[in-house]
Amino acid sequence: MSAVRNVLFIMADQLRWDYLGCTGHPTIKTPNIDRLASRGTVFDRGYVQSPVCGPSRMSFYTGRYVSSHRSTWIQVPLPLSEVTLGDYLRAAGRDLTLIGKSHFFPDTASIARLGGLSDAERRNIALEGGFEVLVRDDGVFGDGPVDTQYANYLRAQGYDSPNPWHDFANSAEGPNGEILSGWNMRHSRQPARVDDAHGETAYMTDRALEFIAGQGGEPWCVHLSYIKPHWPYIVSAPYHEMYSKADIPPVNRGKAPRHPVHKAFADRDESRAFMRDAVRDEVVPIYMGLVTQLDAHIGRLLDRLEEMGRLDDTLILFTSDHGDYLGDHWLGDKEMFHDASVRVPIILYDPRPEADPRRGAVSHALVQGVDILPTMLDVLGLPVASEAVEGISLLPMLADPAAEPAARHVFSEMDYAFHADVRAALGRPVDGCRGYMVFDGRWKYVLWEGLEPELFDLETDPGELSDLAGDAAHAGTCARLHAALFDWIRGLKARTTVSHDFVEGWQARALASGIRPGIW
Repeated sequence: MSAVRNVLFIMADQLRWDYLGCTGHPTIKTPNIDRLASRGTVFDRGYVQSPVCGPSRMSFYTGRYVSSHRSTWIQVPLPLSEVTLGDYLRAAGRDLTLIGKSHFFPDTASIARLGGLSDAERRNIALEGGFEVLVRDDGVFGDGPVDTQYANYLRAQGYDSPNPWHDFANSAEGPNGEILSGWNMRHSRQPARVDDAHGETAYMTDRALEFIAGQGGEPWCVHLSYIKPHWPYIVSAPYHEMYSKADIPPVNRGKAPRHPVHKAFADRDESRAFMRDAVRDEVVPIYMGLVTQLDAHIGRLLDRLEEMGRLDDTLILFTSDHGDYLGDHWLGDKEMFHDASVRVPIILYDPRPEADPRRGAVSHALVQGVDILPTMLDVLGLPVASEAVEGISLLPMLADPAAEPAARHVFSEMDYAFHADVRAALGRPVDGCRGYMVFDGRWKYVLWEGLEPELFDLETDPGELSDLAGDAAHAGTCARLHAALFDWIRGLKARTTVSHDFVEGWQARALASGIRPGIW
């Protein structure tokens, strides 16, 4: 048995890598996440495999790149053939309990083609991506009455409405009792209509604490997936007035966008809003308040785990599924490949003595979302399907800095076909709306199908404000990274239905069975 018996996989939605105290933000207050960082290791150059919730999370959950698992956008189901972290754990007699957001869309077409999966338990697991769901909260979109666990919880607390998720947790209240929707950012500075104790972040933390306490001495694996600080940008008191425009970093903008894809995304509503300094001055302090609120509830969780003695036998991994532009690069939301969008914090706490050499340290190694699944399986002493998993375990880096990969590239992908306005502005077909990023630690190269590439030197231009792809002096760098991108695409793992052992033993089995073709 491994000394680590439990795994706590914490994910925040849309948390930028640089909006924590331990990753260098000058004014934000995150003492509890910083405390976790001081006990573990901060990987400050972590990159997700897509700057969009769904495909990024599917890479975390499968250990595979987007082109391999093929769930390229939020509404694209993960193929039924893909094996997730929950599936790996279940094969070893463990469950992966979900509390919060997963953004998993099931492959119902394949389930129907196979007769609906007659075993009800297995069907439910397939419909939830391998998770044993305790609470799921992906937010509520659209009109009509809402019947979710969190909505029903709010009603039980006296927040009565057809959609209390929107009307209370994500809205403010006007002077005459009217609902001021959090979707409208001009209401962000008002406090949410729920007490902090009843907000989504508190609710998910409470459910996690209850579940863990109820396990007694049995081992557990929990994915605690917070829906914040993702928009709507609105937060309960006192966090709504904790920060002001004096606390926000200066906006990171260069000249007006030049690249066609950049220009098309900068022309969207969220980007045009964040181009206005007055909007940033109102909204970014609220984003910071959401992060500090998240930190406070993670503090409650850490305190209770310590009281229970669980910090001695639990691996904790904290990360995000992508970032948030907040007006940087003339953009709002996410979607493109600047660090504001595609770089995330990764904090790994391993209680074992083997991790002591890097405890409290910051690693500058290039790491990726696909590395999380093999890391968790590794710490539990479980095998990794090498024919499918494309990430690497981070555990060796905790014991020995020399174990960091010396020459690694990280990759990310994007499918913007679902944005009809962007697709139309660029005149691209549905099958031609793909972008690919490769980063070697200094140079970031972005290939857009059918359009010119981009190149940034993050050593001399960490803000990624100067695109060098059109400069003849950097043609060699573009060619080198283009080749690295092609090598990566050729190396993606497609043969996942048989193991490497099966492949290696095939010829011997064939010969033993008497198959000897071509003998004279």
